[in-house]
Amino acid sequence: MEITNQTGKAPLLRDLPSRLLGQTAALVGRLITEALATERSHRHQFATLATLDAFGASSQVELCRRTDLDRSDMNAIINALEAEGAVTRAPDPRDRRQNIVEITDAGKARFKYLKRQVMAAQHRALAPLTETERRELVRLLHILHDHLARPQPSNAGH
Repeated sequence: MEITNQTGKAPLLRDLPSRLLGQTAALVGRLITEALATERSHRHQFATLATLDAFGASSQVELCRRTDLDRSDMNAIINALEAEGAVTRAPDPRDRRQNIVEITDAGKARFKYLKRQVMAAQHRALAPLTETERRELVRLLHILHDHLARPQPSNAGH
């Protein structure tokens, strides 16, 4: 599916917030994917490194929870990051069934570089907005996200 500008779209489609959000997310996601691909990386690796940088060594289960990634995907991500020396993985001394993943100095340097690439792509994506508008956009997106991510009450018994 090719995403094109809104000219010539049906008014309902052109102004439907859910459609605009989805298409804009896809377009911005494409910019981020391209920025990371030029560095032989991808969003899941970036999210994993960002999480390890922010919270320190974590179990793979905790990384899945914090990044919203599937366990099988996380294993492949850790394998790739471990192969390039960005992370180490060792059995958890308290629970040998789990692995603890830790970012290395090389991983910290890699994350710092990738973060600059992602921020540059974000800047390109948000170029038409002022700094104030960017902060407002993020504020509004947080409100929508938090509302939609909240567990909805069950209608059981109705």
